[in-house]
Amino acid sequence: MRIHHIRNATMVIETGDKVILIDPMLGKKGASAPPFSVIRFKARRNPILNLPDNAMDVINKTTHCLITHLHPDHLDSTAIEFLKSRNIPVTCSIRDDKTLRKTGLNIEKTVEYWKKTDFQGGTIEGIPARHGYGFVAKPMGNVMGYYIELPDEKTLYLSSDTIYTDDVDKVLKSYKPDISVVACGSAQLDIFKPLLMTVEDIIRFVKNAPAEVIANHLEAVNHCPTTREGLRAELEALGLAEKTYIPEDGEMITF
Repeated sequence: MRIHHIRNATMVIETGDKVILIDPMLGKKGASAPPFSVIRFKARRNPILNLPDNAMDVINKTTHCLITHLHPDHLDSTAIEFLKSRNIPVTCSIRDDKTLRKTGLNIEKTVEYWKKTDFQGGTIEGIPARHGYGFVAKPMGNVMGYYIELPDEKTLYLSSDTIYTDDVDKVLKSYKPDISVVACGSAQLDIFKPLLMTVEDIIRFVKNAPAEVIANHLEAVNHCPTTREGLRAELEALGLAEKTYIPEDGEMITF
């Protein structure tokens, strides 16, 4: 398995003859969404940087797409047009099915929470995700993480945009994924509590993960204050850096 970190939460998984694009935000710098914060953090349109130079080389190989939720930093208009132009088969939460079909996407498969279904010769299972601490999680809407088992590959947990919950804890401790992906930007709007795990909960996630961890959702949208350098320093201080990949945009990891 090869995992390409593209930008923010956008990833590409290469396994056999399958190239699975995850949560594509493909717009140019400033083209996907307005600022998510204008007071707490510097007001900049999103994404705040362009795709890495090598990104489209692998994205153009896409055979399938997997979407965790509908926020523009996980599926923007550029990505929708890309997927439609190539009629790429899309897998998504059953709760997002109707909305995504209205955009003209080719919805091949929908996934339910805690229910396994066939996926690329293996299985995929929807895992609940809570997009924020306290009240803000409700207006942030539906989010789905995924636990994926593919033939002859390590098991993969895409926790998606979530805080640390009992459901996250259950997957890490009971499912024991070989690779766990965690959104680490600690995103926050101008009001309300954070939308993603605080650094303290990221550390908790890494500690409880049974094997390797990939940190993403960093330094690409304007409301995410946690940086790669800062996160790496926190993990190194606790002896957790060796099990955690913090990839640069465009970097590939081979498992």
